[in-house]
Amino acid sequence: QVQLVESGGGLVQAGGSLRLSCAASGRTFSSYAMGWFRQAPGKQRELVAAISSAGITYYADSVKGRFTISRDNAKNTVYLQMASLRPEDTAVYYCAAGRSIFRLRSYMEADSWGQGTQVTVSS
Repeated sequence: QVQLVESGGGLVQAGGSLRLSCAASGRTFSSYAMGWFRQAPGKQRELVAAISSAGITYYADSVKGRFTISRDNAKNTVYLQMASLRPEDTAVYYCAAGRSIFRLRSYMEADSWGQGTQVTVSS
């Protein structure tokens, strides 16, 4: 397993940008599919973006064209660049490491979860 620590959350105005980072410990980071989930108050946790070990990406329809996921295996880090932020993007964002994008997306199944970082978008 890997240990995950998110950073980069905060308060931003609508239309602004933020970059989230998720640093992983452990030697097997490059073999994991990595995902960014979010959970808003009163709502279910949802997968917003994921990247496979081969660099294939997935985005939820609600963030396509605005969010970009990337990974740097040399730094054991996955990023989520968020642009054109909207108030409805407000949530706690969680990083997760899983076996595949399919399993992250279909079952929210992950081997490891981060502690979460708050993103608040004001109107």
